[in-house]
Amino acid sequence: MIKKLLNTLILIPVIFVAVALAVANRHVVRLVLDPISPETPIAALEAPFFVYLFAALTFGVVLGGLATYFTQRKWRKAARQRSVEAREWRREAERLGREMANNHRDALPSAN
Repeated sequence: MIKKLLNTLILIPVIFVAVALAVANRHVVRLVLDPISPETPIAALEAPFFVYLFAALTFGVVLGGLATYFTQRKWRKAARQRSVEAREWRREAERLGREMANNHRDALPSAN
């Protein structure tokens, strides 16, 4: 509940800022992708300026997420290995518990 409230309290101002940014930067801008001849470019895009801003922001978030994912690979691998080891130890403990119960039962004198 608190996490949802905090997310809402953070997300609402971010949305307002994004909308204000989009409204303030809605004029069309030409992005020239040809550094040799910018007057007559081979490749150019025309879009509102906020489109470029949001594209750059999205690209940065995706790039940061990928960098984080790949740098944490060794920790995920270690966690997987530890999980397998824990399962094996749990099975071993259960097997030993059953053995002890069987040995304890066999050691008791029968009541005939």
